[in-house]
Amino acid sequence: MLSFNSMNILKEVLKRQVYPAMGCTEPVTVALAASHAAKLLGEPAREALFILDPGTYKNGMGVTLPNTNGQKGNLLAAAIGLLAARPDLKMEIFRSANSVLVAKAGRLVKSGSVQMTVLPGHQGIHVEARLKGRKHSAVCVISESHTSLTYAEKDGRKLLGSARKSARQTTQYKNLLRRATIKDMLRMAERMDEKDQAYIRKGVEMNLAAARQGMSLRKVGFYLQDLLRKGYLQDDVFSSAKILTACATDLRMDGRAVPVMSSGESGNQGIVAILVPYSVGKAFRVDDGAICRSIAFSHLLNAYVKIFTGGLAPVCGCAIAAGVGAAAAIVYQRNGRDIPGITLAVNNVISDLGGMLCDGAKSGCALKVVSSTDSAIRSAYMGIHHYGITSREGFVGRCAEETIQNLGRISAVGMAQVDPTIVEIMLGKQAGSRL
Repeated sequence: MLSFNSMNILKEVLKRQVYPAMGCTEPVTVALAASHAAKLLGEPAREALFILDPGTYKNGMGVTLPNTNGQKGNLLAAAIGLLAARPDLKMEIFRSANSVLVAKAGRLVKSGSVQMTVLPGHQGIHVEARLKGRKHSAVCVISESHTSLTYAEKDGRKLLGSARKSARQTTQYKNLLRRATIKDMLRMAERMDEKDQAYIRKGVEMNLAAARQGMSLRKVGFYLQDLLRKGYLQDDVFSSAKILTACATDLRMDGRAVPVMSSGESGNQGIVAILVPYSVGKAFRVDDGAICRSIAFSHLLNAYVKIFTGGLAPVCGCAIAAGVGAAAAIVYQRNGRDIPGITLAVNNVISDLGGMLCDGAKSGCALKVVSSTDSAIRSAYMGIHHYGITSREGFVGRCAEETIQNLGRISAVGMAQVDPTIVEIMLGKQAGSRL
């Protein structure tokens, strides 16, 4: 049996869930699956069918794609990946997009040769690309994570294992993380090596750069800055952190060709999980090493929450996964291994934002990121002073882990019809047009 000593879970999380991503990760995954299949096919595709889980479809419907001059949609993402055939670019595959390729992809979509359907009731990531050329056929499946190619076949001959076996291999670290406690995650963060620390600093630099570029957009971050300039917001860490996270999210959701460091395989979650503890740490002059350790803890806790709520959940991951990680990280910066304080901070965020729905990636995500940022800092401040919501109230558990697990039950069982309902509404809005 695997144990915490036999696997460095922090390294696994950093490797598999914390990576540079350009554009929303779900349509990027669609493009990546298309690229894998196109390269395997080895000839121009005459027919292409893409089968998506509801969460991937939901997140790819309304978000702008990088390097497309403001265009949106899963079908266009699929066509771009199909024509690029650059799976080596991974989550930065839209670097390959240019005006010529995008125009060609648009014509491919309009011709009807690229089709897409939603896999009803499927939980978790599943992006399946089925291509037919003049002589050959190819099938590629990405599942379990945004980058894991779990199945491949050409001309009916299986080339890559079964998706089920591959999934078992890629989720071993998740099985260990599921059994971890807050104390365990703190120890993991404190044991990180120089390579991990350098990687975390790289994430800070990437996301700060995205925030700075996002400040030029007239979107959510702009209006927060305008409120600050007019004196309606105080010039404090709350305002500065919310402006940073909003501007970085504005940039991503606007489809700008700028990568951010993700967390939990989500760029927006990476913005919250990284920039919120970084901003607060800098404001309170916390040692750089402690800030790095707190961000490592934030990544681990974000990943932990998503094990129970699901990778593509009905609830907003920026709020109740990344927000939880950021709040706990701030308490750690000030109080160290203060389990009671961290527990209260976690409870506070989940009590505040636990019901926030995810209706796909879009410009409105910046509003949710601002709410998450604000709640994380408030919740952490109360936790630092040992005030917060306890198990006497609502679905809050006897410990932080139990609160998170209770939220997972609500997300998976109590809200089981949320995603199908949202997808049904989205499909209805697109009635008469392609997915």
